[in-house]
Amino acid sequence: MIIDNSELLANVHPDAVTSLVEGRHGDPFAILGRHHTSNGASVVRAFLPGAEKLDIIERGTGGRLATARLIHPAGLFAANIPDATHYDLRIGWPDATQNTEDPYSFGPLLGELDLHLIAQGTHYNLAQALGAVHMTVEGVEGVRFAVWAPNARRVSVVGDFNAWDGRRHPMRLRQQAGVWEIFIPRLTPGERYKYEIIDPHGHTLPQKADPVARSAEAAPSTASIVASSAPFQWNDDDWMRRRDGRSRLEGAVSVYEVHVGSWIRNASDGNRPLDWVELSQRLVPYVREMGFTHIELLPIMEHPFGGSWGYQPLGLFAPTGRYGTPEDFAYFVDRCHDAGIGVILDWVPAHFPTDIWGMARFDGTALYEHEDPREGFHRDWNTLIYNLGRNEVKGFLIASALEWLERYHVDALRVDAVASMLYRDYSREEGEWIPNQYGGRENLEAIEFFKHLNSIVHQRCPHAFTVAEESTAFPGVTKSPEEGGLGFDLKWNMGWMHDTLHYISEDPVYRKYHHHSMTFGMVYAYSERFMLPISHDEVVHGKGSLLGKMPGDEWQKYANLRAYLAFMWAHPGKKLLFMGSELAQPTEWNHDASVHWDLLDQPQHLGMQRLVRDINHVYAHHTELQYSDFHPEGFEWAVADDSENSVFGMLRYSQSRSEIMLILSNMTPVVRSGYRVGVPSEGLWREVINSDAEIYGGGGIRIGDRHSETVASHGRSHSIMLELPPLATVMLRWSS
Repeated sequence: MIIDNSELLANVHPDAVTSLVEGRHGDPFAILGRHHTSNGASVVRAFLPGAEKLDIIERGTGGRLATARLIHPAGLFAANIPDATHYDLRIGWPDATQNTEDPYSFGPLLGELDLHLIAQGTHYNLAQALGAVHMTVEGVEGVRFAVWAPNARRVSVVGDFNAWDGRRHPMRLRQQAGVWEIFIPRLTPGERYKYEIIDPHGHTLPQKADPVARSAEAAPSTASIVASSAPFQWNDDDWMRRRDGRSRLEGAVSVYEVHVGSWIRNASDGNRPLDWVELSQRLVPYVREMGFTHIELLPIMEHPFGGSWGYQPLGLFAPTGRYGTPEDFAYFVDRCHDAGIGVILDWVPAHFPTDIWGMARFDGTALYEHEDPREGFHRDWNTLIYNLGRNEVKGFLIASALEWLERYHVDALRVDAVASMLYRDYSREEGEWIPNQYGGRENLEAIEFFKHLNSIVHQRCPHAFTVAEESTAFPGVTKSPEEGGLGFDLKWNMGWMHDTLHYISEDPVYRKYHHHSMTFGMVYAYSERFMLPISHDEVVHGKGSLLGKMPGDEWQKYANLRAYLAFMWAHPGKKLLFMGSELAQPTEWNHDASVHWDLLDQPQHLGMQRLVRDINHVYAHHTELQYSDFHPEGFEWAVADDSENSVFGMLRYSQSRSEIMLILSNMTPVVRSGYRVGVPSEGLWREVINSDAEIYGGGGIRIGDRHSETVASHGRSHSIMLELPPLATVMLRWSS
């Protein structure tokens, strides 16, 4: 029986055909695939630009059911086949023949619950619903693509598999969630892809990377990559069973902050950064030997500009391809856990870059960002601000956080630029920002977002903790949402950092006039749960290195830095130190070069590294240096007001008060002979750390062990007398 083209195009308007072949049709499933005809058969239509021939074949046997007729010269084929037959396509290309299932023969794939949760902003396994998911459908292996673009007229997935031709695989719109989806058979992990989107006005946008991609090309390339859906191979069951985020915070937390691309570079191989496997072999043992409890990585989410150090990410679900595959990153985390080291990731929900292939006006509208630049644009960073008033955007960000904590077994997230999110007038002059509904400057949507984020994280990931980089006096950052707080577990103590660095940068002769800078932090030390950060921000952009901030001659510079770091470890609060600072690198951090490891050939630098290692181990093994991080009853000033001598004394107690640490810092280059300090308990006080020890590069003035005397001092009935080394911090321990 001869079928004319009119029957093959029954119920399809000619304008719809034109729209389809021109790549403008918003509902390709209405035309393509199998459709029933009035004579009891089915018509199969396939749009294959560039194909020379199409046979419809029987699935399983490969027998030919029909040879399709070219019904439009742009490449639209059609044929009648029996109604109940399962079919595939045999496509004759100019240089090859391809057998494949028809993408348009598969029905909707995302369930109604998925769509409801996406629209509601509560689909916290978002990368299993959106993005590119390798899966099997009706016994057929392939990849399901799904993307949120509610205002688009048409969305297609493009890649090497279809010559990046947006006409080839237009997607189905699931109207209730604004999600477009398609299943493309026989694709496998490793395929590159993007989305081609026609905006509401009919304009074709630059091809967009997938916001929910789990893998991406290494910069400067910008395509997304289909990731494997197979679970990672983990060997950290013991670590996962034992870890409890909040209880672990009661112990020692000493963080080594790392920029992966510049910790060490391979000079013999083009000065390239190490990959995740190499870092597992070199960075992990180093951090363990140095006594740090955690590695914190500057953002490793995919980002286009290396000079942003990762703080302008566009792939919040994808480890950057610069250092290897997602599997390689999971291996690195696994090796950290095997070594007893936790992993903290810097995570950036505050802003994203404006690159046209990214999320900026993703479907032609301000989808992820605010429309009004007074709310949606960061002038400081020339980036866009997430619209936290949209459920889908909040859900996107929370799902990203959970992706790292759950899929990659990460132990904590340090949330960047929290202050910029909490205030609508952040870095803006009057008239350049929009007040909240009550006329205030607080960003109410961001406040609720953080409460919700932290509640969900602690509910689903009780092993994990969150850290806020928050530089203002916003109240309750580390209080629970139930108490009216934001719910973070730790907050960077930026005030302590600024005050103490200001003090230590002063010439010692003037320090007595700034004595309060070193003591003021204890006035508010227990208002939040604090981490003391000496981060990358303090050693870039003309600020100089830590060593470079120190006054005096060469000997004094090193002595100042040793005394300061030992003071920091003795002060209540968890610790964070940026790479290179532990060996007194004399120059600013350069993200395009390695830490200056050759400095360890010099005694002063090797001594600084040994000091950091030793104070880490002392901190880890003595609970009196841990308990009062959060508990005020565990801390007292032994000497707080000796500004004339620039001497500070701290007492740290264990919870039972059976262990006590006395810490004394002499911040002048003068030996303080016969210095008497009151102590709370009689007995023997043993020297544990002395930053002036010769092994650290100091002058070697030892205190040794001191027996208390029944001589009143500093309001206490017992005291010890000692000789305080110049520009040094010493720790003496008493135990019952």
